[in-house]
Amino acid sequence: MTPGRRSSTFTRLLRHGFTDATAAEHLLDTPELAHVRDDPFLLEALGATADPDLALHGLVRLLEAQPAPNSHRELLDTLIAAKPLRDRLLGVLGASTALADHLARHPTDWQALVTYEPQDLHPGVTEFERGLDGATDPVALRVAYRRCLLSIAARDVCGTTDVAETAAELADLATATLRAALAMAEAAAPEDAAACRLSVIGMGKCGGHELNYVSDVDVIFVAEATEGTDETKALRAATNLASHLMRICSETTVEGSIWPVDANLRPEGRNGPLVRTLSSHVAYYQRWAKTWEFQALLKARPVAGDENLGQEYLAALHPLVWQAADRDNFVADVQKMRRRVVDNIPAAEVDRELKLGPGGLRDVEFAVQLLQLVHGRTDPTLRSGTTLDALKALAAGGYVGREDAARLDEAYRFLRAMEHRIQLFRLRRTHLVPTAEEDLRRLGRSLGLRANPVTELNREWKRHAGVVRRLHEKLFYRPLLDAVAQLAPGEARLRPEAARERLVALGYADPAAALRHLEALASGVTRKAAIQRTLLPVLLGWFADSADPDAGLLNFRKVSDALGKTPWYLRLLRDEGAAAENLARVLSAGRLAPDLLMRAPEAVALLGDGDGAARGLTPRSRSALEQEILAAVGRAENGEQGVTAARGVRRRELFRTAAADIVASYGTEATPVQADQGALVDLVGGAVSDLTAATLAGTLRAVVRAGWGDLLPTRFAIIGMGRFGGHELGYGSDADVLFVHEPQEGVAEQEATAAANKVVAEMRRL
Repeated sequence: MTPGRRSSTFTRLLRHGFTDATAAEHLLDTPELAHVRDDPFLLEALGATADPDLALHGLVRLLEAQPAPNSHRELLDTLIAAKPLRDRLLGVLGASTALADHLARHPTDWQALVTYEPQDLHPGVTEFERGLDGATDPVALRVAYRRCLLSIAARDVCGTTDVAETAAELADLATATLRAALAMAEAAAPEDAAACRLSVIGMGKCGGHELNYVSDVDVIFVAEATEGTDETKALRAATNLASHLMRICSETTVEGSIWPVDANLRPEGRNGPLVRTLSSHVAYYQRWAKTWEFQALLKARPVAGDENLGQEYLAALHPLVWQAADRDNFVADVQKMRRRVVDNIPAAEVDRELKLGPGGLRDVEFAVQLLQLVHGRTDPTLRSGTTLDALKALAAGGYVGREDAARLDEAYRFLRAMEHRIQLFRLRRTHLVPTAEEDLRRLGRSLGLRANPVTELNREWKRHAGVVRRLHEKLFYRPLLDAVAQLAPGEARLRPEAARERLVALGYADPAAALRHLEALASGVTRKAAIQRTLLPVLLGWFADSADPDAGLLNFRKVSDALGKTPWYLRLLRDEGAAAENLARVLSAGRLAPDLLMRAPEAVALLGDGDGAARGLTPRSRSALEQEILAAVGRAENGEQGVTAARGVRRRELFRTAAADIVASYGTEATPVQADQGALVDLVGGAVSDLTAATLAGTLRAVVRAGWGDLLPTRFAIIGMGRFGGHELGYGSDADVLFVHEPQEGVAEQEATAAANKVVAEMRRL
């Protein structure tokens, strides 16, 4: 080849997506590939993989590991002739170094990727169970597991199965593995197997038929004594079997491990006994279980062991699941648990967390499960343990808008596909999106993003995460508006009873009144109604998160009635991010701030962030307050009008202080103080004291002007005492003061005292 020029093979490799074409050329020159190096079918198939360089390297390793002298030629000839096998094998090699390692150790396992008949739904799992019948070797179990995983992954990366079907196959494989491991444990200890009936209940994603490639498999063990066996002895035997099963699955050997079996969802978690009787389980859930434990039982299903006992477990506990929504603070407990999960994510990983982060998979799952628990009490069609099936049922019943459900389904499938491909690469349990360019490129290509994989992947990921965040916020509330506004003919809606159920679960004490308020706010075709329909799903969530949701909704309706036709009010709530949340917090926090706002609705403008919400809610200085109040008094025609003007300023500024206090305590917006108790006390005490001083100064000016012009016959001062003097007034504090006067020069003591007494009496009257 002429120096400085590239071969045609080099150019073709670049065109097919190889990033290191020089290394690829060398690999194609190996003896095993020499006779097919220019085969267009092979290069095209390699170029269609997630990582062509990785696929070619894995293929060379597999060919070199073939046991018989000419078996590599047989494999290559089969690859060239059979497109399904070619796509599956190379697809796996280009997506998973872990499965490439497995094939290098077990070079004949490529035969597991032959074409299957369409009617054979889970061919790999079927062969897995058939091949392990009577097996007692845990190492053989690991090899068979990886061989079956190879088959599932091959059909996944080639698009033969979608993400939901792949997750279901992985769950079925886990089920078969647990059955095989239990059989091995029973074979190793037949006396224990004879002493008890043991059932393994699948939980989490295994129970819900939506398992990941690499995940803990959550289980609960329930056991009963066989006839003639003491219960204590039976539980000891069942514990031995359960412990052995867990070791078989989780111990690391030369073939690696399968996955950890996690039994921490059992009653009392890791502090409770590993195995309980059915009656012990029932007693625990009836007396001690927390809300999240009933939520976890949504996905429970028997997966191994005594089938009859497993069904008895479900029959006893499932009725308790559908009573969970009647518990006090049910929704708040579930949402609090979700927030706790997010808070525990390391700060450096939040933006990369695909499962637990904001807009992640857990947001979809929590939202769906919460709606299932609320409405599944009366609607058995919602009682699926599989997220996407449950979401479909919620949409069909009108509990979630169909458009919202479709968008959430699409986002969930994309995020799960990302999670699957990230884990498939090294078969490691992770939910973090990688940062390396080559990893992102492979991930993007594996999802069919070929033009600019890294850019397209980040764009699609952020888009779907944004959809999840938005829909997660409004999922509980949008159907409530649809139920009362009735704008889309033919759309399935919440029944009135279901709407009331949801409002009660969300903490509304008077659901009938809440529905009337929603109807008044959301119905109609005016601009006001349209904007409020957009805002209400989020506002209702903030109200539900407060001490008094009913008051928040009622007060919002009052403010809306007072200001709804004012263009700036609607624009403020729609366009300024902090204003709507700040308003929701203020309206549902006691009576003082809402009452002040009702008397001066235009003070809503203080909650906006057009000039910075922190500055809008920052209490003003005493000098600024006095200047405004004294100017207002100076414009008044008499003392009464002057004091009325001063009271108007006081109401507005007291609202500003109360709103700043509330917003700071929620931490909803950057505020001039930190949201700790001491800082809030300082904020209120200083602001209310300054406002009281300015109001008294304005009242004094109004009284003097009305009675004496500017020629009061005595010098007059007001001395703050007690908490007022200490600059630590509360909202309801009296203003303790002393009045002091000194006659002006040439004025008689009696005249000065009479004037001072009159000033005091008039100030107190006004």
